[in-house]
Amino acid sequence: MITARAAASFEPVGRSVAVARAFVRDTLHGWGFADVVDDAVVLTSELVTNAVVHAGTAADVQCLRYETAVRVEVADHYPDREIPIQGRGRQFRDPDNEGGRGLLLCAALASRWGVEYTGAGKHVWFQLDLPERPAGTRSAGPVLPAADLPLTDESVRVAVVQVDRMGSITRWNDDAAELFGHPAADVVGKPLADLTAWPQTPGTGIGLAEALLHSRWEGTYGLRDADGRVLPVYGSHLRVRDSEGEPSTVILLVRADERAVLQTPSRGSGSAESGLGQRGKTTDAFEVFIGSPAPDDLDSLLQRTVERARDMLDGDAAYLLLATDDETELEVRASTGLPSARQRFARVPVEAGTGRYGSARMPAVHEDLTAVPGAVPLLSGTGMRSVVTVPLKVEGRLTGSLGVAAEAPGRYNNQEALRLQFAADRIALAVESARLTELERLRRGSLSFLVEASDLLAGTLERDQTLALMAQMTVPTLASWCAVYTIAEQSEPELAFVLHEDEDRIDGIKALLSQVRPPEPDPTPGARMWTAPSDAAHSSALRASLRSLGVGARSAPSSSTPNAATPTSGKGGRAPSAPGVALATAAAVGGETVVLPLVARNRVIGMLTLGKPADERFRQEILELAEDLSRRAALALDNARLYSERTAISQALQRSLLPPELPHIPGVEVEVIYRAAGEGNEVGGDFYDLFPIRDGCWGFAIGDVCGTGPEAAAVTGLARHALRLLAREGFGGPAVLERLNAAILDEGARSRFLTLLYGELWPQHDGSAVLRMVCAGHPLPLRLRPDGTVEPAADPQPLLGVMDDLELYEQTVSLDPGDVLLCVTDGVTERREGTRMLGDDGLADVLSTCTGLTAGAVAARIQRAVERFASDAPSDDMAILSMRVPKKSE
Repeated sequence: MITARAAASFEPVGRSVAVARAFVRDTLHGWGFADVVDDAVVLTSELVTNAVVHAGTAADVQCLRYETAVRVEVADHYPDREIPIQGRGRQFRDPDNEGGRGLLLCAALASRWGVEYTGAGKHVWFQLDLPERPAGTRSAGPVLPAADLPLTDESVRVAVVQVDRMGSITRWNDDAAELFGHPAADVVGKPLADLTAWPQTPGTGIGLAEALLHSRWEGTYGLRDADGRVLPVYGSHLRVRDSEGEPSTVILLVRADERAVLQTPSRGSGSAESGLGQRGKTTDAFEVFIGSPAPDDLDSLLQRTVERARDMLDGDAAYLLLATDDETELEVRASTGLPSARQRFARVPVEAGTGRYGSARMPAVHEDLTAVPGAVPLLSGTGMRSVVTVPLKVEGRLTGSLGVAAEAPGRYNNQEALRLQFAADRIALAVESARLTELERLRRGSLSFLVEASDLLAGTLERDQTLALMAQMTVPTLASWCAVYTIAEQSEPELAFVLHEDEDRIDGIKALLSQVRPPEPDPTPGARMWTAPSDAAHSSALRASLRSLGVGARSAPSSSTPNAATPTSGKGGRAPSAPGVALATAAAVGGETVVLPLVARNRVIGMLTLGKPADERFRQEILELAEDLSRRAALALDNARLYSERTAISQALQRSLLPPELPHIPGVEVEVIYRAAGEGNEVGGDFYDLFPIRDGCWGFAIGDVCGTGPEAAAVTGLARHALRLLAREGFGGPAVLERLNAAILDEGARSRFLTLLYGELWPQHDGSAVLRMVCAGHPLPLRLRPDGTVEPAADPQPLLGVMDDLELYEQTVSLDPGDVLLCVTDGVTERREGTRMLGDDGLADVLSTCTGLTAGAVAARIQRAVERFASDAPSDDMAILSMRVPKKSE
C-alpha cells in the first residue's frame, strides 16, 4: 500500500543529475528514511544520468513510500535504447563499461528492481526495504543522564513561519515575535529574504530561494531582529501545498544553540537498533556521509562535514578551517554550534604556539581549555571546555583543520582523535578539489567583474558619477556598505559618497562617519582594518539606550580608540539619536571594516572604505578583488578630476572670449544666441561682440576661427580685443580688418584663418539705422523686410589670416523700421542630415517666416529650425546675432 508519493521532472541537461539527487535525498529524509538515503541517491544518480546524458531525454523521477519499503522510478522518453539483459547463465558486461552500469548497481544494492516499457518511454525502478524498527518508532537515541542532555532555556520557543511561493511571509506566530522582536503585522507580506542573513557566499552555494524550494531542508543561518542584529537560528523547512495545490514552505526556527529541538537524528547514531546497516554492516555517521554522493559545492560540503563530525563525536560544536595559499593562516569556512561571529572568514595562525599542540599541522586534544586559556582562540568565550582538532592534508601539504568541541571537560581522548583524523583523511581530497573548483570559479567571476567595472568607469568623466559607480559596484557584491573619501591637494580627507544595501541606513551611516575622524591616507597597497566606525556606532547606540532609560549620557563609558567618534560642533551639539536608529546603525557597521587607498599617479587621491554588518567578515578573495577594483577606480577618479579641471578652465576661457553682457542700443533691438558644440571640454571657434565705439555709434562682429582648442582660442581672443581697440582708435571697418589680418599672420605657425563680419551701427533720429559692414569670408548677413522679402545685406570678400595684402571695402545698408538684420556662423548654414544641408537658401526660407517678430523671437525661431533640421544634436558651434529696428507704433 502506497502511503506517500513525490514526483519531479528534470530537463536533459547535465546539472539535472545533481538536482535529482537532491530531490530524492530531501524526499526520503522528509519521510524519515535516512537509513536508505545513500543507496537511493546513488541509484537515482546513475539512472538519471542514463536518461539525461546518454539517452538525451528528460527524466521523470517518482518516489513511492510503502510501510516497509521505498520505491523510486526513473522514466525517460527513449524506449529504443538497448537494455542489457541478464539471461540464465549469463553475467553482466564488464563493470567498467559505462553501458548498463546503473542496472548493475540496482542488482547489487536494491532489494528488487525492474524495467517496464510503455509506448512513450521506459521506466527503470528499484525498491529498498527498510530495516525493522520497534513499533511506532521512527528513530530513537540512547537513554542519557541529565547532565548530558542538550542545554536550552527554561522556555523553548519555536518560531513558526510560513512563506508563499514568492518567498513572502504569510504566517508569523507569537514565538517568532518573541524571538525576533518583529510583530506579525510588521512582517506579514514582506519577503523573508529581507530578514535573512544567509551564510552561503553568492554564486558558490545554495541560496535562500533554492532552500525554500526543497521538499525538506535543515540548516543554520541568521535572522535579523528588530534592532538589526543577526540572531543565529537553526531552521527546518518543509514544502507543503494547500487543498488548491498552491505550494508554500513551513519553517520551524529555534536558536542555533537549541538545534537539538528540531534537528533530524543522523543516520546510525539515532537508531534504536544495534547500529547494523541494511546488510549487517556496522556504520559510522561520518563514514556514511563520506560514502554518499558529496554535495556539489564547497560551502555545502564543508557545512555537511562539520555537522557530521559533530554528530560523530557527540559534540556541541564543530568547525572547519581552510589554509591560505602560503599555509601561514587558517580561515574559518564552516562551523556549527558557535556564535555567528566565529562562523565565517575569521583567521587564526597555523603556528599558534611552540608546543606540539600549538600547531595546526598535528592532531591535538585539549581536555579542559580553562587550564590553558587562549590555546584555541576560536573558542574563547564560547563556553567550550574540551576540543579535538586534526589537520586536513593532501600529499603532505596542509589544506585545513577540522575541530570538534564540547561544553563538558574531558570529553575527548586519543581514540576520538584517531576517528576524526580517519574521517578527515577521507574528506581532505574532496575538500581540496571543491576548493580549487570554487577558486577557479571565483577567479573567472572576478575577471568578469573587473572587465565590467573597467567598462563602466571608462564610460564617464564626471566626478560625481564616478564616485557613485565606485560605490554601486561594491555594494552588495563585495560589501554591505561603502564610503568613498576624496583628498584634494594639501587638504584633509573629505567624505564624498556613502551607500548601503538598505537605503534606509544610508543617512545614519553618513551621519556616523561625519562624526568619525577619517582614516589616515596611507599609500601602502592592500586593505587595512579600520575599527573607528564600529566603535563609534556602538558608543552612540549605548548613549542612545541609556538616554532612553533616563540615565545620563555621561555615565556611558567613552571609547578608548583614538579614531573613535568625536563630538561635532554646531547648533546645539550632537543631535540625540533614537535607540532603534542607533542600534540599527551599529548593526549595519558593526562587522569588519577595511580601507583601501585610491592611488593614482603616485598620489593618494582618496580612500575606498568597505564594511560588513555585525559579526561578519571579509574573505581574502573578496579583499583581493576589492584591491584590484580600487586601482582601476583611482585612475578613473583622477581622470574625472583632471577632466573637470580642464572643463572648468575651458569654460572660463570661453566666457572670457565673449562679451559679459549686451549693451543697450536706443532704437534697435538686439538678441544673441550662442551654443558651443560638444561636452564643454573644447573652447569653440565661434565668437561675437557688440560694443560702443563712440557716442551714437556701436560696433558689432560675428566670426568663426578655424578649429577649436587653445590655438583657436588664442586667435579668437586676439580678434575680439583687437577689434575693440582699433575701432575705438577711429579706424574704419576696412582698416580695422586689414590690421587684424596682419596681426593674425604675425602669429606664424600658430595662426588660424578667420571669417568675420564686422560693422558699425548708427541709429538715426527718424527711427532707422545705418550699418557700415565688411564681410570677410563669412556667411552673408540677411536682411528681412516687413513684406517677407529676404536679401543679402553685403557682398563676400576675402577671409582673414591667409593673404598679406587685402583690399577690403565697406558697404552701407539702411535698416528701415520693421527691418531685421540676421547674422549667423556656418554652424547654422551647414547643419546637415545625411546628404541634406540647410544652406543659405534654407536659412532665407526660415527667415522669411519671421516677419513681425521681435529680434529675440527671430533668433529663437532660427535656433529651433536648426535643431529640428536633423535628429541628432548639432556637431558645430552656433552663433546667431539678430538686430531689428522697431516700428514707431511699437
